[in-house]
Amino acid sequence: MAKMKAITGPLKMEDAPRFRGRKGYPTLNVLAACSFDLKFKYVLPGWEGTASDSRIIKNALIREDKLIIPNGKYYLVDDRYMLRSGLIAPYRGVCYNLKANSSHPPENSRELFNLRHASLYNAIERAFGVLKKRFPIIGSTTEPNYSTNTQ
Repeated sequence: MAKMKAITGPLKMEDAPRFRGRKGYPTLNVLAACSFDLKFKYVLPGWEGTASDSRIIKNALIREDKLIIPNGKYYLVDDRYMLRSGLIAPYRGVCYNLKANSSHPPENSRELFNLRHASLYNAIERAFGVLKKRFPIIGSTTEPNYSTNTQ
């Protein structure tokens, strides 16, 4: 199991490529869990932009300040996460998009499951929407113009 490298102080030049996202500028991955009332229950920031979602969740479940999944409860995750007890992902390869299919009802149990998953999963999207509205820098689509120390 890989350990997370703590970053204290400025980013070193040799570390920079790991933090470059798809658009070419530095990005950070954040794992967040929230309740249906849009309250963040767990936040694990600071992962480099190239870190995979499954690597981050594995670390979140074993670290000292770990994500705790209460007995009998589950966290909804997107389809990029691995199957694991306590995490519920939608069926892969089974499309069901709320907006695109609003006039087309689900045709089978997997589509129905993905529809309901998407409806519930929407809570995390709304929570991040509220956060981005409160702190516009988070939702900015332009390259950040801040020094490493400020970031």
